[in-house]
Amino acid sequence: MTLLPPYADLLKLRVEKRDGRPLIVMPFHEEVVGRPGFVHGGAIAGLLEIAAYQTLAGEIGDETVARKPVTVTVDFLRGGRSVDTFAAAQVQRLGKRIANVEAFAWQDDPDRPIAGGRINFLLERA
Repeated sequence: MTLLPPYADLLKLRVEKRDGRPLIVMPFHEEVVGRPGFVHGGAIAGLLEIAAYQTLAGEIGDETVARKPVTVTVDFLRGGRSVDTFAAAQVQRLGKRIANVEAFAWQDDPDRPIAGGRINFLLERA
């Protein structure tokens, strides 16, 4: 698993495992507040990105492969309330040069996501 980027510290993210896959947890705190009582959209997008990176790193299993995002699309489905937020991702396609990853964020129920994201990565192998 790769190290988390510095902004993960600001978001206070932690990585757990669920069914052998990374589950990213973002506790609610002042640094992620958007409008009062709600999580900022940028914090949610960052959470989705970290979930995608961590899941892809686990699928590739080779730290020498550089993963560069080509496109990032986030769909905000409902407001993130003032509770912990979770995210997990799934690799949809893993080729030699391109990977497509889908991530979802939720709070109380994984079947009721608050946001979803699709990230296409360019893979640069040594």
